[in-house]
Amino acid sequence: MAQVIGFIGLGIMGRPMAKNLLKAGHALVVHDRNRAPVDELAKAGARTAASPREVARECEVLITMLPNSPDVELVALGPDGIVEGARAGLVYADMSTISPIVSQKVGRALAAKGVRMLDAPVSGGEKGAIDGVLSIMVGGEPDVFDAILPIFQVMGKTITRLGPLGFGGFTKLANQIIVAVNLTALGEALTLAKKAGLDRELLLTALGGGLAGSKCLEQKRANYLAGSYAPGFKIDLHYKDLGLIMETARELGVPLPTTAVVQELFSALRVKGRGGLDHSAVITLLEDLAGASA
Repeated sequence: MAQVIGFIGLGIMGRPMAKNLLKAGHALVVHDRNRAPVDELAKAGARTAASPREVARECEVLITMLPNSPDVELVALGPDGIVEGARAGLVYADMSTISPIVSQKVGRALAAKGVRMLDAPVSGGEKGAIDGVLSIMVGGEPDVFDAILPIFQVMGKTITRLGPLGFGGFTKLANQIIVAVNLTALGEALTLAKKAGLDRELLLTALGGGLAGSKCLEQKRANYLAGSYAPGFKIDLHYKDLGLIMETARELGVPLPTTAVVQELFSALRVKGRGGLDHSAVITLLEDLAGASA
C-alpha cells in the first residue's frame, strides 16, 4: 500500500512534484502559506493541513520544497513546525536548495525526535518537475535513501546518493554554478550573433548539434526564440543560490571568479526589476549592454 506523504511548499517546483505523487497513488497531505495551490491539490485528491506540525503528525514520509535556508529552519524547527508534530521513525526529505550547513543543523535537531533526514535538492526546472524527470541529489544514510527511493523515482529520473547529510546540497550548489555560467554564456553568444544579424532559430539549431549543446540551450530554446522569459526558475531564486555558493566557497577556501561575475550580473537584473523572470533572462541584461534589446 502506498505511504502517506506530507508535502510542504507548493510553488513552481513543488506543485507539479506533489501532483505526480498523487498520480502515482500516494495519499498526500499538503501545506503551503499560499492558499491557491493548496486548494488546487485538494481538488486533485490531497488532504490539507493547517501547519507543518499537523502535516508531520499525519504522515510517514515528509517532503519540503521551500525557497531558502531560513524557510526550512522555520518550517522544520519553528513554532508549529515539523519538530512539534513528528513521531519517531518519520522520514524527512528536504528537496529545497539551501545551505548544506543548515541541512546538517536541522538533521541533528530532528534526530533527537527520532526523525531520519535526507537533503535531496533537485535540478531540471519546472518542466522536469512536471514530467517527473528531475535529477535528485541526495545526502543521508544509505538505509534511509533506500526506503524513500521509490518515492523519489516518481519525481525524478536521475537519483544519486552522494554521501552523508549535506552532500546533496553541496552537489546542487555545484550544479547551480554550471547552470548560471552556462545561461550567461548563452546570453553572450546569442547577443553577439544578434548584433551580427544571424537568424536565432538557425543559430540555436547549429549550436545544439555540437559541443556547445546543453540542457540549458535545449530547455530555454523557446524562451530565446520568443524573447519572453516567464519563470521556470526565477532569477531571484538563482541569485539566492549564487549567494549560498559564494558563502560556501569562502568557508571552504575555494575561489570562484567566474561565478562572482555572474552573481553581479544577476544582482543587476534584480536592480532592474527583473528578478521575477526566468534565469535565462540574463540575456536581456547583456542585450541592454550591447544596445541590442530592441
